[in-house]
Amino acid sequence: MKKILLIGAGRSTSSLVQYLLFNAENENWFVTIADQSKDLAVESANNHNRAKAIAFDVNNTEERERLIDEHDLIISMLPASMHMSVAKDCIKFKKHLATASYVSDEMNALDGAAKEAGIVMMNEIGVDPGIDHMSAMRVIDDIRDNGGDLQAFETFTGGLVAPESDNNPWNYKFTWNPRNVVLAGQGTCKFIQNKRYKYIPYHKLFRRTEIIEVDGFGKFEGYANRDSLKYREVYKLEDIPTMYRGTLRKPGFCKAWHYFVKLGVTDDSYVMEDSENMTYRQFINSFLPYNPHDSVELKFKHYFNIRQDDIEIFEKFVWLGIFEETKVGLKNVTPAQILQHILEQKWTLAPEDKDMIVMWHRFRFVTKDGEDKEIHSSMVVKGDDQRYTAMAKTVGLPLAISVKMILNGTITIPGVHVPIIKEIYNPILDELENYGINFVEKLVAPTFY
Repeated sequence: MKKILLIGAGRSTSSLVQYLLFNAENENWFVTIADQSKDLAVESANNHNRAKAIAFDVNNTEERERLIDEHDLIISMLPASMHMSVAKDCIKFKKHLATASYVSDEMNALDGAAKEAGIVMMNEIGVDPGIDHMSAMRVIDDIRDNGGDLQAFETFTGGLVAPESDNNPWNYKFTWNPRNVVLAGQGTCKFIQNKRYKYIPYHKLFRRTEIIEVDGFGKFEGYANRDSLKYREVYKLEDIPTMYRGTLRKPGFCKAWHYFVKLGVTDDSYVMEDSENMTYRQFINSFLPYNPHDSVELKFKHYFNIRQDDIEIFEKFVWLGIFEETKVGLKNVTPAQILQHILEQKWTLAPEDKDMIVMWHRFRFVTKDGEDKEIHSSMVVKGDDQRYTAMAKTVGLPLAISVKMILNGTITIPGVHVPIIKEIYNPILDELENYGINFVEKLVAPTFY
């Protein structure tokens, strides 16, 4: 019997656990679900005869080492910053590791040790990163195999609210970590366009967007991710003229969010004085020029030059309640933390709401006969409910399938990996289609810009 240790039983693990337990009998697995909250682990195990739930503190070295040594494969669903102690123990006890997180420099540095230990350390096997890599590499490899030369690759992913649950003027609700949404894009974004390196500073990021249309779902706007350049090496596209990775939102979101950036309320670098006694209105006013005669609303409009007839964008802020005399009630917090608190009152998914993942790729290439071609590839996945969300499906299922492939010997190459080779991505993408996770590809007239 193969023993699997899942560390972390949060919201994103529902589909992962469902897959593992559904296949446990046929594959002869036993799954231990370990979480800081035993109640959460118990709920996840759901009295399955091939699972057990335990309370677990990853910082307890003795307990962590004992558990890892007792299992054949470890799935870490911890925050990315907490993977390393688990990864080092996996090498020490020669146990396989799978995680959906980005490969950090520290994780990458373990490649030699993982190879020496003869273990697979599979990373970036969720949705973004994960499905984005696999679906892109399938098309890129097909272009190469047919003698084509890729000239431009753009890719965008968005965790959004499904159209039937989209009932607010921002056309957005939190489907993932709210803190990451508030802090998104901070720093400088870099990419390459027509062989020229391009940079977008944070204060301009949400005004430099691209409009993308997905058949059946309308228009989206995309803003750049922090570093698109590092993926040239990952995808073996070192000489590609254009490479761009971004995030999707519905049109209008980015322009409004830009106002929050300009105002300074996404700043997470300092604590605001007397924040617990501040109201939402006072919080916003503290970033606006002093004028005792004008209302906060009027100062806000003047600051951003919002015209009297530009009702749509101003209504977004009114709807959020930022001008209301509601107490913040949080002590020693940053502007970003206060903004997150305000947004969570409005952007949290209701029990009946469904989320949606949208992914879109653009490939422009020259065929071996010298023809310019362009392919658009898109994926849209909706959640079933608040437990089996689109995010949980697209993060958990690729990870679960990779676990099966490692344990049954389909993936055997030791070392630190991301899913970019055919032997990994083809069977995973093929199986994902059984769960409604598939891409629609179409050939379009090439665009040059």
